[in-house]
Amino acid sequence: MFSSAIIVFRETLEAALLIGIIAAATRSIAGRSRWLAGGVIAGAAGAGIVAALTGSIGGLFEGMGQELFNATVLGIAVLMLAWHSVWMSSHGAELASDARRVSRNVSEGKAELSAVAILVAIAVLREGAESVLFVYGVMSSGEVSLLSALAGASLGVMGGALVGALLYWGMVRIPMRWLFGVTTALILFLAAGMASRMAEMLVQADVLPPLRSPLWDFSQHLPTDSAPGAVMHALIGYDAAPAGVQVLFYVVTLAVIYGAMMVVRHRKRATA
Repeated sequence: MFSSAIIVFRETLEAALLIGIIAAATRSIAGRSRWLAGGVIAGAAGAGIVAALTGSIGGLFEGMGQELFNATVLGIAVLMLAWHSVWMSSHGAELASDARRVSRNVSEGKAELSAVAILVAIAVLREGAESVLFVYGVMSSGEVSLLSALAGASLGVMGGALVGALLYWGMVRIPMRWLFGVTTALILFLAAGMASRMAEMLVQADVLPPLRSPLWDFSQHLPTDSAPGAVMHALIGYDAAPAGVQVLFYVVTLAVIYGAMMVVRHRKRATA
């Protein structure tokens, strides 16, 4: 529940911020609310189609072996989280800049309001589709039920939309670098935790050796199924008794994603 809430909160907030920028820049234009609402509805409908197709595709491949299937889904989710973190570290500011440019063109009469609806629809579709795939990856670990995942996703949507609305109306002054910095760190740990879980499933399917099992055992001090252990497991992928290959996948995933983000940021600053 925590993991799906964090992922969906981040995605919803990104979409809400872009919508807020567009709404603020076009507030003096008559009829813009209808186009904004139309864009949101169209994007949400597109994300719903992605959700339906994801479940259908998943059902087609269940015969390949549940461990292998779930490991594959988790691997795809890890790659997408990695791509999302690296790409946003470089292009987040450009997205906001493009939103302002389109809104300015509409305000100056250089573009029609349909451009606003299209931009909003694309933003909602992109973030919604990513949320669907990420949550599906969390569910594939077998440790999160459909109801729990949906509850977490609902909390994430409400939280992201609320924070985005409050920022738009100027009721809160949270520096975006702090907010996105915290969520980026959590997403990094979520990706590492998914990679560790994927390694565990591949060991169960006799695809990978455990290297050493367990590498350590904290079950007597902090069991994974205890309340604090469950929270840490959801947030950072904690495992009281992991195999050596799980720890290897966890550390390598963290190092690769963080290193790629630093390289992209360095190149961005050098170019600027």
